[in-house]
Amino acid sequence: MDADRPGEFELIRRFFAPLAKDPGSLGLTDDAAVLTPNQGYDLVLTKDVLAADIHFFAEDAPEAIAAKALRVNLSDLAAKGARPRGYLMGLSLPSDWTVDWLERFCNGLAADQAAYDFHLYGGDTVRSGNGLQVSITAIGEVETGRAVRRSGARPGDLLFVTGTIGDAAAGLQARLNPDFCRDHELTESEEAHILDRYLLPRPCTRLAGAVADYASAAMDVSDGLIADCAHMARASALELTIDLDRVPLSPALAHLKAKSPETLARCLNGGDDYEILMAVPQERAETLRRAAQLAGCPVTQIGHVRKGEAGLRLVDAGQPVDYRRFAGFSHF
Repeated sequence: MDADRPGEFELIRRFFAPLAKDPGSLGLTDDAAVLTPNQGYDLVLTKDVLAADIHFFAEDAPEAIAAKALRVNLSDLAAKGARPRGYLMGLSLPSDWTVDWLERFCNGLAADQAAYDFHLYGGDTVRSGNGLQVSITAIGEVETGRAVRRSGARPGDLLFVTGTIGDAAAGLQARLNPDFCRDHELTESEEAHILDRYLLPRPCTRLAGAVADYASAAMDVSDGLIADCAHMARASALELTIDLDRVPLSPALAHLKAKSPETLARCLNGGDDYEILMAVPQERAETLRRAAQLAGCPVTQIGHVRKGEAGLRLVDAGQPVDYRRFAGFSHF
């Protein structure tokens, strides 16, 4: 261990204990947290592992890396209708980590803990032989029996999605190709928008209650809209129809659509949106729209569910579209 770096217990005391405010964390003074579910609630657990130069760029700001690691998990909880309670973190630090970097990373954790009202329960920190990796296990709660699964869609349900789709995938393309925005004639504000959407997801945590109240099935859109719709179709053993011309686009992606439809197609299924896909009974659709507007997470109807062979049907302006044009994100 380098002389200017704290040892394991000093690392915990200095950097991580201040993030562990929930009594269940035991102040990070033991080998495990002790969590008591609130009466009448189920616990919902989810985990995502983010690796440098796969899910983020190693040179990204430490605060942004911390925020992204937390927010991709918060998106999963929201799609189950769950409110976040806390998280466990596994942190694999590269050999060249510095105290300044870790301080900034923990500042990013602290800011999002305050913004989303949850705390660190514990975890582990090790030295990595293969770059920075952040593993978050997020824990949420939902009223007993009301967690919303991806397998619950029913014939006649309408399909809704929050926010806009494809921005983060376009932002990744702009990071990988310095000429991307110029080649596609995006404005400076459009470029800034897609880069920000890739760097910092905006999980729809305020919509969790409405998801639990109104959705038959839900999941977060992380692997790409088309891929995740296909996941829901298979899990629910039903046919989902997506109207591509209804998919909500930001001004940047609308501009991209006019300039290069093929590039737009790749971005629509590029992943990293962290929006929520929902199947909602028709009689609840208008109530959902109002609740989403009040929560600041507007929704758009993009399709419907019907009986048929489990799978996905894509149409654009009423015409069938070949599914093979789209390739979703793969973790391998």
